[in-house]
Amino acid sequence: MTANDINILFTSSGRRVSLIDLFRETYKLHNLQGTIVTADLKPTAPTAFVSDKHYLVPRVTDPSYLEELLRICREENIRLVVPLIDTELELLSENRRIFEERGITLLLSSLELVQIAADKNNTYRFFSEQGIPTPKVLNDEEMSRGEYRFPLLIKPANGSSSQGVTKIRNEKELEFFREYIPNAIVQEYVTGEEYTIDVMVDFQGHIKTIVPRLRIETRAGEVSKGVTRKDRTVISAAEHVVKALPGPVGCITLQCFKQSDGRIVFIEMNPRFGGGIPLSIAAGANFPLWSIQLVQGASFKDEPDYEWSDRLTMIRYDEAIFRRDLSYDD
Repeated sequence: MTANDINILFTSSGRRVSLIDLFRETYKLHNLQGTIVTADLKPTAPTAFVSDKHYLVPRVTDPSYLEELLRICREENIRLVVPLIDTELELLSENRRIFEERGITLLLSSLELVQIAADKNNTYRFFSEQGIPTPKVLNDEEMSRGEYRFPLLIKPANGSSSQGVTKIRNEKELEFFREYIPNAIVQEYVTGEEYTIDVMVDFQGHIKTIVPRLRIETRAGEVSKGVTRKDRTVISAAEHVVKALPGPVGCITLQCFKQSDGRIVFIEMNPRFGGGIPLSIAAGANFPLWSIQLVQGASFKDEPDYEWSDRLTMIRYDEAIFRRDLSYDD
């Protein structure tokens, strides 16, 4: 190992095989040296079989989780940590200094931004305060006075991957799902072309690229079919949002609807790599290389790079890994 090696740890790696493979291809194409390490709660996480080394870790909520990550970083000489699920972002952001003191970079936004994104009420307040169009979230008084019109949308305030997101068509459904879904918020139901937007940002807030992906079909909360769209109105709206964010770093994933009148309405954000990021990378937006360059001290002060391919379609499907060496004994 040399001082120039960039060893990366992907935490909560789960099924993110495509992302790991794309980072590996980037190493090869650019003659980079380094080890790709993954960590997950389960030994059967698919990424365990495609990374250079895999570690089992406790749940994010376990008091020993952070220390386990630091131990892995120490043993593997990790220089970059890339978290991949929402539930660990706040913990890692709170402890950023511990990693930095050990020469480890977190590809992660500020704690303030993480907290805005983690709670849909916070996201709604942020969008509203910044004058960013967003569906209205109904408060208890408005609900009690019946100041709403169906359909509505209900979802957990701290949910992710579209879990619990439900369209509400009448009073009976509203009453049931407000009881059934924990920590639920009720908001206006909006329609239009649904976009997920991948944005790459350096440590000074400079934007490297913005890639809108039109969602054609989703499965289990992740896009299964999508197409890149070089829509300048969506790109401009996303740029406005990102420039308003406090301390964005790395990949910021935004979600919005472009309505029939051209109005762009933002609904959510996630300060991490989204499940559909392979499409943006395949289109030519080199998020893996840019992530590595940030560790090497790069800045994206130049004009943003929009040389990615327009109207590239991604159609995802399942693959299988077969192993004889796994044990399930207690």
